[in-house]
Amino acid sequence: MTTLFGHSIRSELLILYVVESLACFLAIYLLLTWSIPPAGPPLDQGAGLALAILLALAAGLVAGASGLYQPQIWSRGRRLLRGSLVAGLLLLLLAWPLLHLFHAVSPETRLRGLAELGLAFFLVIHATRLGFAALARSGLLRRRLVLVRDGEAPARPLDPAEPGFEIAFALRPGQGLAAELAPDRLRAGRVWAVVAPDPALLPAPVRHGCEAAGVHVFSTAELRERHLARLDIDNLPEDWAAGTRAAREGCVEAALRRAFDIAIALFLVAFTLPVLLCTALAIKLDTRGPVLYRQERVGRGGKVFKLFKFRSMVVDAEAGGAPVWASKRDPRVTRVGRIIRLTRIDEVPQVLNVLRGDMALVGPRPERPAFVAQLTRLIPHYGDRALVRPGITGWAQVNFPYGASVEDARMKLAYDLYYLGRRSLFLDLLILVATVRVVLFQEGSR
Repeated sequence: MTTLFGHSIRSELLILYVVESLACFLAIYLLLTWSIPPAGPPLDQGAGLALAILLALAAGLVAGASGLYQPQIWSRGRRLLRGSLVAGLLLLLLAWPLLHLFHAVSPETRLRGLAELGLAFFLVIHATRLGFAALARSGLLRRRLVLVRDGEAPARPLDPAEPGFEIAFALRPGQGLAAELAPDRLRAGRVWAVVAPDPALLPAPVRHGCEAAGVHVFSTAELRERHLARLDIDNLPEDWAAGTRAAREGCVEAALRRAFDIAIALFLVAFTLPVLLCTALAIKLDTRGPVLYRQERVGRGGKVFKLFKFRSMVVDAEAGGAPVWASKRDPRVTRVGRIIRLTRIDEVPQVLNVLRGDMALVGPRPERPAFVAQLTRLIPHYGDRALVRPGITGWAQVNFPYGASVEDARMKLAYDLYYLGRRSLFLDLLILVATVRVVLFQEGSR
């Protein structure tokens, strides 16, 4: 695992990004130099390099937006194909204006050039992922763990279904730890980390020996947090939130985040205006009632505000007065509502809440006051979500499907608290890229 700006990322995914970006750069630069002639004078070498670098960096973003950095899809041929095609189309949309800006291609060769760029990108995507999938099957990408456990601890720190790890061996305190965890033995066994319920179980000389051998020493909770990107909420201290990155946010970072939120919100309004107008007309023609739905939600510091959404349910969907979680195939959802909920178009009016300062682009999803009161009683640390502005999208939204129960809320809270603990502009960018994947492939819609 590699930590970037406080967020843990699997090292093989970083290596994949670097390999893929270099391969895309070489392929694009060769095409620009040899295969896609400009309409005027020969392509300037500096302009060609700049264009190839921009498109190679964009290739990583569109691959992430298509879910191609999820190792579980590398062996699923149909999903990999769909993701590659979507990523190729997204890259071509970016390549079209860039080609015109840096490389004035004649109209008769522009389409051919775009087709060649798309094909090259498609081949690079498939080749790199098939190669990494083969490495994963061979076991070369697995991390070997040594478990030090007490009599009550489970044998595995992660679920058996979690890929990428294997247990080298397990020990109990007092079972010859100094000899078993000797640096030479750890190196010979290619051990990546020693995991214990509490690293204090390991004597100081043993811990120093592990560090000398380049072996990490993690608590069970820390390994789960790093690998699963969520927190164990049942074992957090009461005052844990005071030490989070969200609580220590400086004025400069807060100003940058707010400026970014406003800029993207204004862009979304302008870019989606035709879709918004068509959606409003379709809602009005489909069922009686208002186009926009206003609902009370809990924001930063527990402040209640009115959230805006396109109405996707019949009027008086909660005629009994009590809040009800949405369910699969909910009969209250209208025909137009089913479409806009699947495509997440119903969420777009929340940019108005962002502009008003009620919400941010990225943060925990705002819940209704009745649900917040209920979940705060049932789930430890649920109130800590109010440390930051709620968001249109968030770490829980891109990692866990739509929640409609207390247990779902508990799992989503584990992701939300991870976000609070490691919040950064870099993590916000990753969430926004992943949100494109969630929307395009309708993950977790209900």
